[in-house]
Amino acid sequence: MIHLCFAAGLRVSELVGLRLDHVQTHPQASIHVHGKGRRERVLPLWKETLRVLRAWLAVRGQSSTPELFLSAKGGPLTRSGFEYILAKYIEIAANACPSIMSKRVSPHVLRHTCAMHTLQATHDVRKVVLWLGHASVKSAEIYLRANPTEKLDALEAGIAPKLRPGRFQPPDRLLAMLRAS
Repeated sequence: MIHLCFAAGLRVSELVGLRLDHVQTHPQASIHVHGKGRRERVLPLWKETLRVLRAWLAVRGQSSTPELFLSAKGGPLTRSGFEYILAKYIEIAANACPSIMSKRVSPHVLRHTCAMHTLQATHDVRKVVLWLGHASVKSAEIYLRANPTEKLDALEAGIAPKLRPGRFQPPDRLLAMLRAS
């Protein structure tokens, strides 16, 4: 669940709203996401994401509940239920990496992290917009401001002026003109 939330850059409402019929494993593994503002998108799944999703489906078993992720009581998982599970796994991760406890990790931070990874991989903010289901490119501009390496890459992609090292030697015509005035 946490893996899917990060890999797909899902909002918590999108994650807990996923139903079994929103998951397609053949021929192309994907999920159909119903997002904010009635926007829908279909996201392909990484092989690793499909593997962990299949493992979850095997553990989930049969249930009359159409939602993909269930609570401990067998009902649909709620937003607060997901936040509780995330907090529990953050605490477990902190045992191996204590610096995690000093960081703010929330469901929305997972989404932003996915956005930054997508931007670094593609160097295209439009792909971030498509992946995350933003309304416009304008709403994804925050990721451009957040990553200074993207700005440096953009500068390096430009053509630098061709300058030769050395001292300036004024041509004779220029010197003659200056003397005449």
